[in-house]
Amino acid sequence: MPEAYIVDAVRTPVGRKKGSLAAMHSADLGAVPISALMQRTDIDPGAVDDVIYGCTDTIGSQSGDIARTCWLVAGLPEHVPGVTVDRQCGSAQQAVHFAALGVMSGQQDLVVAGGVQNMNAIPISAAMIVGQQFGFPTPFATSQGWQARYGDQEVGQFRSAEMIAEKWKSSREEMERFAFESHRRAIDAIDSGRFKREIVPVGEFDTDETPRRETSIEKMAELKPLVEGGSVTAGVSSQNADASSALLIASERAVKDHGLKPRARIHTMTVRAADPVWMLTAPIPATQHALKKSGLSVDDIDLFECNEAFASIPLAWMKEIGIPHEKVNVNGGAIALGHPIGATGARVMTTLLCELERRQGRYGLQTMCEGGGQANVTIIERL
Repeated sequence: MPEAYIVDAVRTPVGRKKGSLAAMHSADLGAVPISALMQRTDIDPGAVDDVIYGCTDTIGSQSGDIARTCWLVAGLPEHVPGVTVDRQCGSAQQAVHFAALGVMSGQQDLVVAGGVQNMNAIPISAAMIVGQQFGFPTPFATSQGWQARYGDQEVGQFRSAEMIAEKWKSSREEMERFAFESHRRAIDAIDSGRFKREIVPVGEFDTDETPRRETSIEKMAELKPLVEGGSVTAGVSSQNADASSALLIASERAVKDHGLKPRARIHTMTVRAADPVWMLTAPIPATQHALKKSGLSVDDIDLFECNEAFASIPLAWMKEIGIPHEKVNVNGGAIALGHPIGATGARVMTTLLCELERRQGRYGLQTMCEGGGQANVTIIERL
């Protein structure tokens, strides 16, 4: 089967709530890493076959096929198309999958894949809120088929995070220790300059501003639970944030024709789903399936990334599969670095690739919980 290569990967710094990127139009934000990719790889932009971007809540500045708009805003050739993907939190990771599949099929040679999200401009679940004015209190409430299969029980991320914490016996204290470590690792990565290669500045803004240097386990212990009587707090949850990221995916033919030097190849891609009411458990079966399909074991993987939507998610995933924390989210995760939903998958892959190179590791595995009870898994191999 033809290979799909990662030629380069870049991201913007992550902006916090009411932070440095809050007022930036989503298309302008999404154009930044695309422009950087074209400059860093020195390819002819007209040779790009497609632009695939993840984004959720595609209203306002994120409507009208944001992938296409980002490319045009970057001032690049009009004949190159774009398409926007929504697989909830895994949208940008799925964008990379679609790009790789296009290349591996032999139908495409160069594809830009990534994602963008400005959660200050367009708050999380904005599309669902807009839908209420049209008579849809939730995406499921008036569906007879949904009611017949799942009833009218609450479907929500906070409930799911609580159920997972209870089932896998992750105490509030354990989650707070995990969250604090996420901040510690992210701050260490920033102070050590480990993110510099992967970040393209937005004007003068060049450093992730989401990690909380002033936080402590004691401060986290003072926070109120998100659900009355629960154990999940804002301190052990991902942060709303703004960012964009993009990767250039190339075929072997494109690598030769354009004189490119790939940094990694896409080794394995899978996506699996589980109970949509539990919603956030799918990384467990998805990772198990990916390891089986790839023929690799946990010991073969040098670095793991499991998105920290809530601390209970990676904790349950590590416990169930037997993955040591020292190999997971080594530069911090979404609790510290933020979770700009449509962009996170590409941001994480960019960080994973750079850290594999820094450590001279071979394999990296990335997974994310996603709305609808889904999870993508990507295994990349450093070249």
